[in-house]
Amino acid sequence: MAVKTTRQRREPATLATLGPDDPEALLGVDIAPRTRPPSVVTVVDPGLTALQPVMAVSEIESLAAMRQATRPPPKRKNKEQRNLVENHQAHIRADPIEFSKQLSLWATGTGWRAYTDYIGGRVFYSGYSEECVRSVLASSQVNDRIRLIAEQQVSAAGLPPGPQRDKRRAKIEADLRKDAEKIANGLVTRMDNVRFLRGFGALVNNLLVRMYHQGLEISIPQYARFKEIAQLAASKKQSLLILPCHKSHIDYLTISWLFFRLGLSLPHIIAGENLNMPILGPVLSKCGAVFIRRSFGDDPMYSTVVKEYIEELLENGKNIECFIEGTRSRTGKLLPPKLGILKYVLDALDRGRTEDVWICPISLQYDKVIETESYVNELLGNPKEKETLAGLLLNTRVIQLQLGRIDVRFQEPFSLKGWLDDQKKRRTAPVDAPPGSRKPKSDQTTLLRALGYEVLAGINDCAIIMPAGLVGTVMLTIRGRGIGKRELVAKVVWLKSAIEARGGKVADFGEMTVEEVVDRALLVLKDLIGEQQGLIEPTYHPISRFELSFYRNQVIHLFVEEAMLCAVLYTRVKAGGAAPSQRLEKADCLHELQFISRLLSNEFIYSPEGLEANAERTFQSLETDQVILTEETLVGLNPQERALGRENFDFFCFLLWPFIDTYWLAAVSLFALAPLSPPPSAEEPVAWYLEKSFQSSAQLLAKTLFAQGDVSYLEAVNQATLLNAFQKLVDVGVLLTLRSSSVAANAAISSKTGKDGQKKLPKKPASVPLMALHPDWVPRRTADGSIAPEGKLWEFVDRLSRFRREGKNRRDNKTVSKRVVEYSAYIHNKSTSDFWADKRQANL
Repeated sequence: MAVKTTRQRREPATLATLGPDDPEALLGVDIAPRTRPPSVVTVVDPGLTALQPVMAVSEIESLAAMRQATRPPPKRKNKEQRNLVENHQAHIRADPIEFSKQLSLWATGTGWRAYTDYIGGRVFYSGYSEECVRSVLASSQVNDRIRLIAEQQVSAAGLPPGPQRDKRRAKIEADLRKDAEKIANGLVTRMDNVRFLRGFGALVNNLLVRMYHQGLEISIPQYARFKEIAQLAASKKQSLLILPCHKSHIDYLTISWLFFRLGLSLPHIIAGENLNMPILGPVLSKCGAVFIRRSFGDDPMYSTVVKEYIEELLENGKNIECFIEGTRSRTGKLLPPKLGILKYVLDALDRGRTEDVWICPISLQYDKVIETESYVNELLGNPKEKETLAGLLLNTRVIQLQLGRIDVRFQEPFSLKGWLDDQKKRRTAPVDAPPGSRKPKSDQTTLLRALGYEVLAGINDCAIIMPAGLVGTVMLTIRGRGIGKRELVAKVVWLKSAIEARGGKVADFGEMTVEEVVDRALLVLKDLIGEQQGLIEPTYHPISRFELSFYRNQVIHLFVEEAMLCAVLYTRVKAGGAAPSQRLEKADCLHELQFISRLLSNEFIYSPEGLEANAERTFQSLETDQVILTEETLVGLNPQERALGRENFDFFCFLLWPFIDTYWLAAVSLFALAPLSPPPSAEEPVAWYLEKSFQSSAQLLAKTLFAQGDVSYLEAVNQATLLNAFQKLVDVGVLLTLRSSSVAANAAISSKTGKDGQKKLPKKPASVPLMALHPDWVPRRTADGSIAPEGKLWEFVDRLSRFRREGKNRRDNKTVSKRVVEYSAYIHNKSTSDFWADKRQANL
């Protein structure tokens, strides 16, 4: 079960000396808004007029200098945060003189735009990339790998020792060195020209100011501490490992522009090879992009060159940026961590290539994310449109959008070496441990996973909840069709206080009232939330619930423990009856909490403190809020909560119900994997099906059930969450998976047909993912071929269905109506309808 945790603050050697009282010294002086001299209108000739300053130019300049010297610092509504683009002009039409002035500052490299005095490893000098390539190719790691591969290939050829073998080995090594050079040249970033960087920085600056017209905000105290750690790392020639969350293609630009603006050494950004496209790829490479393959496959030379390059960067104190989630989150909440680059970093530390690395979690929050519409189409399983960063930036419609503001927050960086030492101490069994006690795992895989979730927790800890997240959450947790303006504002006020009570942070808008903040969010979300006019008061309703769920999911991590407990209590509330009969024993609550929290562990970040400690804290929190009432060992709804119409209780349930529906859908679809005929023998007890084909069909089943009312939430028909659900079913042993290169498997995925009507096979057989029900979970079929209402799968779906929201075919708590189970049969296609016969013929 998820729970908030209080993380120990890692104090650096010295405290930050720069803070809210002297932000200009911390951030560097930016441009000031242009002030126009006072003018008068004079008559030049009959019929002609002209504007003329009331003073001579020299007098104006002298007066301006005097005023600047005596002028008090501008009054800020919130001294703890700063809009870094506050005075930046986005459009030449709005103020041609100011726009031209800003361009001239970029062209001349004035102030921080020069980027010649920054904190961290030296980059952007002539010959930097060639130096990196030479260093990688000359490394012992790469040359040892070349010799090893050459020896393996010579041995495989069966050549006896002698000149012929040596000659063959030398040729193989020469070819491998060419391959390594080609890989290194494609990999190494081209950070050679600071003038180019300034030009691209000016372009990115204008794009960000145009699209996010209300600014780019940072926390001054957070950055003061971050800057101090950066200075400490630079003094010791150590790297910052920048680990931001990933919501949009704009993330790349935002982080790099931010480091440029704040005078920090730009990071080497680990990016997917799909971004290395004509024109854009070389531009991004010149600004720090390191393009790597999504999968290294069976290419040991490629993985070795990548590993050596990462270690070279760390050894020389260069900053590295990679997105901890591996890809953009299409759902709005954090994804499970990807650990590939973290493994290379740990290896570099273990091998002594660097003394330490500083881990820097960063949160980026947007009022509105550009790609949410395309995310919805993708998650609904529609054909994926090719979407690129270039497409976004060159789309004039996108550039003209006004999407609110961006908030960037820095979690306090921590020493990787210190973290590892602490973990190893904690995971070492004490001397007085009782015999047979379980020793905590301390292998690298476990440490990597722990580190990944530590970073995700750090991102959540420092994340800011934007107004769109507040309004989107309220809109998706109302029972009715719509909500009036006054009630919407009141619920946003409650939600804001609830977030802050749980240690969360809400974006600060200075002296704006809550109603003004809500109006601002409604304007940004005008395509997602509709307004019905001509009524007593403005009334709002969701237009695109699926797209709004992206913003709701940015809030859910703060309430997930309460949501789980309320969903458990709902299993009894849904059954109806008098209030005393709707209570649960605490022990039963814990049992059900363990079930649902384990099932949803791929969705949320859990605390290591243990189920009982987390549950006890949640019981106390909900009792304090008068949502539940505990009487001796029984837990039920508080009478005051009932009197209020279960308002808060339902709010918590609404947050979790879409996820429960998705996992229920995944479980229901498994009935389709029950073979229509028994296995031919005990040696062949498993029926294998094409994984991707089955998953697509399962989503089609989900869409059908939503359209017919068996599923309440369109966002439950979510490809990403469905895949998480199937993976969890693999983890707990319900499903089995394997990869097959057989002829039958390749024929099944082939879309090409020959003249003889037979499917064409690829020249090189592909490794095709397959899936199957574990034999212990295969449901029994009756004589007429229908599913018998018994067995482990039936009982599992029945237990899960109790958590679902009351509705069609759910009130009586029966597992799945006969009609729903019959629909699952449509997941079969002709070639797999009688699997065993096909298997005997094709040897799948």
